[in-house]
Amino acid sequence: MQAEIFRQLLLLIPDKVAHYSSFQSRVSGSPLLRMDILERHPYTHFMRLTYQFDDNQKTEISPDAHIRVYLDARLAEVTSFNPAQGFRRLANPWYPQQQMLQRSWRQNLALDKWLGYLLHQGHSVVTMQPANDRISDKQANPVAETVT
Repeated sequence: MQAEIFRQLLLLIPDKVAHYSSFQSRVSGSPLLRMDILERHPYTHFMRLTYQFDDNQKTEISPDAHIRVYLDARLAEVTSFNPAQGFRRLANPWYPQQQMLQRSWRQNLALDKWLGYLLHQGHSVVTMQPANDRISDKQANPVAETVT
């Protein structure tokens, strides 16, 4: 599944990713799709992918997917759908492994399905254009976490 997530992300991430850190994609019948590159390393990127809903002066984002992309292994995985947990790993010696694997599987399955839906809607490297601001620059209110 992580290889499939990576493949689908490649269909969304424009070549301009080397020069810009924030992107947006507008397609008819879909909310504004936002993507920020949060970290760049030689073999990995850490990114954030979300819909942005603007209502007057209130901005909401959902789902708020934080994704680790392993460029050398050609794999990608969701680390969370919650901004507070974006950089935090849940693994520790006292956390039951079975629950950790089940949670990871459910989150990656949700991301896989959402990416397929985005591509079906028409989001692509062509529609993904540099944005003037980052998601984190806005006073965005995340909608409640839906995937646990």
